[in-house]
Amino acid sequence: MTAAPLPRHQRSESFNDANSDLETTPISTLKELVARLHREQNKIQNLLSSLGFALRSFNNLNQFLELVPLMAARVTDADGGALIVFRPNGQLRLEQLHCQEGYACQDIRRALEQAIQNLGTRGAMGEGNRKLSQGSRGRDGFADRTVRASLDEYVKNVLGEGVQLFGTPILVKSRERGRIYVFSHTSDYTWTNTRQKLVQLVADQTAVAIANHELTNELRKKERLDRELEIASEIQVHLLPNQCPEIEGVELAASCKTANRIGGDYYDFIPTNYDRANPIADRPPPKIATTVPWSIVIGDVMGKGVPAGLIMTMTRGMLRAEVLNRHSPAKILQHLNRVMYEDLENSHRFVTLFYSEYDPSTKILSYTNAAHNPPLLWRAGTGAIQRLDTWGMLIGLEADSQYEDAQVQLEEGDTVLYYTDGFTDAIDKDGERFDEDNLLKSFQWSCQQSYNPRQILKYLFNQVQQFIGSGNRYGDDMTLVVLQVKSSVV
Repeated sequence: MTAAPLPRHQRSESFNDANSDLETTPISTLKELVARLHREQNKIQNLLSSLGFALRSFNNLNQFLELVPLMAARVTDADGGALIVFRPNGQLRLEQLHCQEGYACQDIRRALEQAIQNLGTRGAMGEGNRKLSQGSRGRDGFADRTVRASLDEYVKNVLGEGVQLFGTPILVKSRERGRIYVFSHTSDYTWTNTRQKLVQLVADQTAVAIANHELTNELRKKERLDRELEIASEIQVHLLPNQCPEIEGVELAASCKTANRIGGDYYDFIPTNYDRANPIADRPPPKIATTVPWSIVIGDVMGKGVPAGLIMTMTRGMLRAEVLNRHSPAKILQHLNRVMYEDLENSHRFVTLFYSEYDPSTKILSYTNAAHNPPLLWRAGTGAIQRLDTWGMLIGLEADSQYEDAQVQLEEGDTVLYYTDGFTDAIDKDGERFDEDNLLKSFQWSCQQSYNPRQILKYLFNQVQQFIGSGNRYGDDMTLVVLQVKSSVV
């Protein structure tokens, strides 16, 4: 027996009621899901914003690293998180661990430390008893790739199958510097793509924090080094003569331009009686010093920068001590070479040196050369140029090197140019050297113009600057000393 069909209006009302029930329940559920999703998104955004604020605010890397496992666990609703870092010596270290309330954090810590210890004693992938520090480091000094790959497996095995684990690398300049692990004890917990991306986002911010920390340390080291170089440069400048001395019958000019802050060029003016200097002013008495013989020396340490500058300073001190012995120029360099030989040999550097003594009473220039560029002498009477050279080896090349004495009688108007190879080795944009011929022609022309030493100095530096190009820096240290015998005609 079939039931009689409902009247049309009753069927319509019943359909409308049922339809209303079907529509009401899904809409409310959907609204609840949307509201919950919105709350989760706000929570995640707030957590990531807090991590970003910490990244901008903390100057201490350790303070930031303390937050990493906590943030990684909270943005993924996991039970806890751990941060393992790779040290430059290849060792692994559990940096930070976070567990939600109600979970035994000590058990997790022991499990992770056991995994790290196993890798450190057994080596990567269980290869014998090889220690991590003996064969498991990559070229960059951090953990070997095989160790990093097996770390996840060790951690997972130690924690057990009941723990849902996810790990992601911390990459700094394409080098893995650690790993973030997030774990959950909930059996139905799954590592969705969203959760994995959130953990990776935390790892990326951690990488930025590590990179910033290392960059800050490098900048601080550079600032300290720059300051030390600045101090060394100031000391070196004060060791070089701040002005040329007044010597009876001659006029002097000198200048040293270094390629770097610290240079290896050296020049000096030493009165042969400087040991009787004024104890108060620490300067030779002017009336005595102008009439006694003066040592005029120029040298060049092979190399540039701080090592060359240190050797230059050592050369200056030892040479000034040797001058007090009143020996001939050749004997002075012979003693200097013998004293400096061991130190120069150990540093694998050498010194070229031209040493001369000018006697104002006779106008005789006595000299000896230790493989330095021979100074140029322009004769006012003939307009000819000759080189002042003697036989002699580099200072520091052989312990028993011998040197040769020579003398030249200077006349009124004669000009001597001492220089270092920074001038002749100056290179233009095409790779051409300024060479000695250009220096000789420029020097000769300036002397023919009756230039005084200061004018000659300025002209020669302008010539080499024009040669290498305006605005270009010198490739090597450049030093010039100009001595000119004054004319008796007023």
